[in-house]
Amino acid sequence: MRICVFCGSRAGEPEVFAEAARRVGKLLGEQGIDLVYGGGHVGLMGIVADATLQHGGKVYGVIPEALAQKELAHAGLTELFTVRDMHARKLKMADLADAFVALPGGAGTMEEIFEQWTWLQLSIHDKPCGFLEVAGYYAPLQQMIGNMVTHGFLSRDHADMVMFSDSFEALIDRFRSFKAPKPKWEDLAG
Repeated sequence: MRICVFCGSRAGEPEVFAEAARRVGKLLGEQGIDLVYGGGHVGLMGIVADATLQHGGKVYGVIPEALAQKELAHAGLTELFTVRDMHARKLKMADLADAFVALPGGAGTMEEIFEQWTWLQLSIHDKPCGFLEVAGYYAPLQQMIGNMVTHGFLSRDHADMVMFSDSFEALIDRFRSFKAPKPKWEDLAG
């Protein structure tokens, strides 16, 4: 299994976010689950990659040329793919991964996981998506998703297809048994 982790290029505050990234990397390495991620050596990205490698895991990074040229690329990965731009990066990560998890991060993290969730809704792929809840970070997002359902912009099935858990192990278990609901367009066709 290969899990794509989207997360911050900063470590965030408090230290609990960095510790969560270390635990994720350790678990990936120990369970023989490959990491796919953005290819950087900075922030939570670098922390999760380093921890995966330290615990015997394989790590596949995907970084745009512009970021690699700024010396942000991680030099010690199993394999590093340098691609043209951010669009090519996301497509390559999606091709490499079997599932997607967002750890805490900023706008880029949100954009990446939301694109994969949207693709899942549209049956562009059938790969599970989840958020690792750390210190209440994603609680407001869960509330916003509830608002989307309440106001009729999102079906309950499509809200429930994205998973939230404070346990990375629980997310992995749910990923292994995940079955995608019917595509979004089937709801709209009637």
